[in-house]
Amino acid sequence: MTQLGLPRPGKALTGLMLAIAGLWLMFAVGLNWGGAPSSVFYALTGDTRAILHGELWRLVTAPLIHAPGDVGHLVAVILGLYFLGSSLEGHWGGARFLRFVGFSALGGFVLQMLVELALPASVATRLVGAHWYGLMPAVDAIAIAWALSFRGQVVRLFMVLPVTSGVLIVIVIGYNVAQLVLGEQQEAGLVAPFGAMLFGWLLGGSTPSPLRKAWLRLRLAQLDTEARRDSARRKRRNPGGLRVIPGGRADDDDDGKGPDGRWLN
Repeated sequence: MTQLGLPRPGKALTGLMLAIAGLWLMFAVGLNWGGAPSSVFYALTGDTRAILHGELWRLVTAPLIHAPGDVGHLVAVILGLYFLGSSLEGHWGGARFLRFVGFSALGGFVLQMLVELALPASVATRLVGAHWYGLMPAVDAIAIAWALSFRGQVVRLFMVLPVTSGVLIVIVIGYNVAQLVLGEQQEAGLVAPFGAMLFGWLLGGSTPSPLRKAWLRLRLAQLDTEARRDSARRKRRNPGGLRVIPGGRADDDDDGKGPDGRWLN
């Protein structure tokens, strides 16, 4: 099935796109025309060393800002959100969609930080810039989630290029691998897209998501274990099979025997 016509984004996606565009416009005007220092912008970007020193807000603000001197970066993000995010928002609902975008972006950047810390500085500086920012890793995650959620469907990217779900996965992964091989530094870094795509699969690969399925299987196994333990405890309460039989003498004619004909002590 081919997705035709212009998508209709819901309130969550519309609000996200407006917020991103509004922040870009604010910094573009402030830095390019208002004489604001660039340090204002870089104070909100991702910076591994600064985050490790307590500037945790950068993990939240970094995905929302985009290069004020490059409109192409913003346009690519907005188009990716619009053409692929609209379907996911309609399928999941606005709340799950926003959670997905947030966790994918955060997961991608956190994984990138860990890789940067683990690798030698000579390699890490080529993979991760001094400042990283932008929502493009989350857009890659959205593409993976869309392809896995709408298997067999075709989307016309930018209303021109028909792409099947399988081909879309190949394009997204292949593009990021090519960027990694070429070593071309990106605004978000070269590692974050792969982390975000991993979270895109974990959080959006199906409904329920693979991560939730794993949690449900783990919880079911825990409940089964608890049920077996309870059953074993109940069996241990009377290991000899002993039981209490009614006793006492109801009247003078009672011969002192129980229901089974045995004498009662």
